[in-house]
Amino acid sequence: MDEIINRVKESSLIAMDLADFKPRLPLVGIDISEQLWQGLVLKEKDFRAWIKTNDWEQYKGKAVYIHCSSDAIIPTWAFMLIGSSLQDYTDDYIVGERLDLEKQLILDRIQSEPLDKYIDGRMIIKGCADISCPEYAMTALIRHLQPVAKSIMYGEPCSTVPVFKRKSSKK
Repeated sequence: MDEIINRVKESSLIAMDLADFKPRLPLVGIDISEQLWQGLVLKEKDFRAWIKTNDWEQYKGKAVYIHCSSDAIIPTWAFMLIGSSLQDYTDDYIVGERLDLEKQLILDRIQSEPLDKYIDGRMIIKGCADISCPEYAMTALIRHLQPVAKSIMYGEPCSTVPVFKRKSSKK
């Protein structure tokens, strides 16, 4: 009986799973609308009192998105005060929605991936991943890898869609 050979494993293909770039920190939001006077206006004195008494320790080890769920005009300094207060507890915070934060964390993870192990690599980016906004993650990964890759494909090793192939340089 012939030995079964896994040709995909034996090949030089590098399979990449988008799930590897999924945010690892818990995501939490700070909704400024909860600090609005009568749901309409941000009073500086009251807001500064909240900044001073809020338990910022609760955000340690978490990623935070700062937003306002009501249709109020929030002064820029309010976001700055929250960011300044978070500074000692987390580096991962943004002004925006949850999806904006997820995208930023995904991008940070992708950009921290060292390129040296992908030089002249033939890569497959797996198509099925439990990740928010996979289209964003895939294009960010392409932007990161394409300068060094020999080829990039989408899908599974048994069924791929070519995305990029470096033109061979004729000498």
